[in-house]
Amino acid sequence: MDPSWNDRTLAVRHLGRVAYEDGLAIQARLVKQRRRDEVPDTLLLLEHPHVVTLGSSGRGDHVLASRDELAARRIELHRAGRGGDATYHGPGQLVGYPILDLKPGRKDLHAYLRSLEQVLISALGAFDLEGERDPAGTGVWVEDAKVAAIGIRVSSGWITSHGFALNANTDLAYFGAIVPCGIPDRPVTSLTRLLGRDVAPEDAVPPVVSAMRQVFGYGRVNEIGHYGDGSGGANSM
Repeated sequence: MDPSWNDRTLAVRHLGRVAYEDGLAIQARLVKQRRRDEVPDTLLLLEHPHVVTLGSSGRGDHVLASRDELAARRIELHRAGRGGDATYHGPGQLVGYPILDLKPGRKDLHAYLRSLEQVLISALGAFDLEGERDPAGTGVWVEDAKVAAIGIRVSSGWITSHGFALNANTDLAYFGAIVPCGIPDRPVTSLTRLLGRDVAPEDAVPPVVSAMRQVFGYGRVNEIGHYGDGSGGANSM
């Protein structure tokens, strides 16, 4: 890690529940601002309403539900400008979008993906869960079930967007609408299912923020608002 990251501040913005298209617009705006050095590295933490997204390698047949079925269940369908295949976002899932300048010292996509995995593995450790990587793909598993998905985009100037989704008390039945991440033979899980008690997205926020600081080596964290109240200021970006 480049030691200069110790001089950086990570801004953490809590946006509450945000429509997927609005989340894309917020990210696009922040990417431009980060490229011009108008904002610091920023982690957006939020939830989305029910939505299925297809990444750059996503196959249409990995969306198992028809458009009529998706509409009946109020699940939107979007193409996403990230890597990866099909995934689901919805209430009860902590979504993190890091808008980071990987210069200097982190201009390595593979290393960046592994760093995000380590953030999630460290956060799971706060719940006494042992997260694992899979050499065949990105994301984090516990007991052979996927608890967190990762899909990223890195644009010109080495500015990141998109990110990760950690299942807290997500209704896992919604994953039946897709082949999650294009892997047909492995289940998905949640913190709630693994621990046998309700774990809300806000419960995962402190360990995720702490792990981001530790893994990336930030000297300071500036949290704006409180998770769930939307005071991170989508309009202030």
